[in-house]
Amino acid sequence: MIQNSQICQKLEDLKAGKLTCEENVKDFLANIEKNNKNYNIFLEVNKNASEYARILDKKRENNKKLGSFYGLVFALKSNISVKGLTISCASKTLENYKGTYDADIVRIIKEEDGIIVGMVNCDEFASGFSGETSYFGKTVNPVSVKRVPGGSSSGSAAAVAANMCDIAMGSDTGGSIRNPASHCGVVGVKPSYGRVSRYGLIDLSMSLDQIGPFANDVYGCALVMSKISGFSENDSVTAQVEVVDFVEKNLDIVDKRYKIGVIKEFEGLVSDKKIVDVFNKKIEKLRNSGHKIVELSIENIELGVQAYYPIVYTEFYSGTRKFDSVKYGSKIEDSAGKEVLRRILGGEEISRSEYGGAYYKKALRVKEIIEEQFSNAFKEVDFILSPVTPKLPHKFGEELTPEESYAYDAFTIPANLAGICGGVVSNDFVEEDDGKVMVGVQILADKFREDLMFEGMSLIDSFK
Repeated sequence: MIQNSQICQKLEDLKAGKLTCEENVKDFLANIEKNNKNYNIFLEVNKNASEYARILDKKRENNKKLGSFYGLVFALKSNISVKGLTISCASKTLENYKGTYDADIVRIIKEEDGIIVGMVNCDEFASGFSGETSYFGKTVNPVSVKRVPGGSSSGSAAAVAANMCDIAMGSDTGGSIRNPASHCGVVGVKPSYGRVSRYGLIDLSMSLDQIGPFANDVYGCALVMSKISGFSENDSVTAQVEVVDFVEKNLDIVDKRYKIGVIKEFEGLVSDKKIVDVFNKKIEKLRNSGHKIVELSIENIELGVQAYYPIVYTEFYSGTRKFDSVKYGSKIEDSAGKEVLRRILGGEEISRSEYGGAYYKKALRVKEIIEEQFSNAFKEVDFILSPVTPKLPHKFGEELTPEESYAYDAFTIPANLAGICGGVVSNDFVEEDDGKVMVGVQILADKFREDLMFEGMSLIDSFK
């Protein structure tokens, strides 16, 4: 995994003084200034980034201990709190809201000498799958400029793909890291539920949300996950489980042979044959390399989308009651876009019906069933492979029905319901009439087995 890692090489150069922190930041700032108007990725640039970089350069010159992220430049999704920066959730509702504290992951980034370069675009309140619903305008996919970048963490994936940062942080409720990672040709990770503190995240669904990284290589994501994982007193669902060094744990997988699962119920869900071809070629390469491919059955997985949306709608409705214009900006019902309003209205109706346990409680029961079935499946395999989306990213202006939009997450939603970890490696592409379109592969591992997930990601990444 370390071989050919851009992040690993840059860290070595930064710590050796071959590249200064200030030079690293200035290169990215110049690229943002030049190209952000084309991609609409950054909503705000941190005016203190260069000054902080100079402080870090002094730290190295004075032979002080350097953090694990020394000099690396981070972009943050605009629903993660950073003191002094605008935490808008890409919505008019919070367009003037400044963060009053640092999220746990932001505190860790700063403690490990990372540099925060700014806040990036996303689907409004993380309610979307394409990157088109931001109040501040759509994010453009740097790899396929006529097509959507994926969402909701559209700006995070695009920032890495457009070389505007070293690492970007996003959030994933049902595929919001993995979907754009696939579309933009980068690496993205959704941690296990409870692995990473969500303190400071403006949540979409408290039962499903996780914060995770994007990078250009597996090493970058493994490095970040090694430091941001762990128990936090600020987030009651974070688990007190061992956090290994995912980089050191994953140094040598050359001689390992794995039992790799494919889910039978996913067959037939892909509507684009080119995605099937990419996925099947990966499976065939793995089989020819001596790995065992095991067909698995997750019997109730087809209920995933049906269970996911009642949970999200209900919890999103509950969570947005604080946006009443008293403490935070505008009243959300008066200022948000139609996808946000759809979820609020849906959540309100479900909540009204909930006295009889009509929807939400039943959806939570399905969540438990899917979690149990995945747990049983992982007794048979090391990790599971699947496509990321059922179709290629659509072109801007192409109208999809809500039903088509929600089906976009059919392959990614189950991981959130089960609470397991999932990563995406996107190093394949297909040719379309408008050029190259990236196609990723999803690697799923059992809860708190990010070590196996990263091994699977490194293995897939080796088949370029």
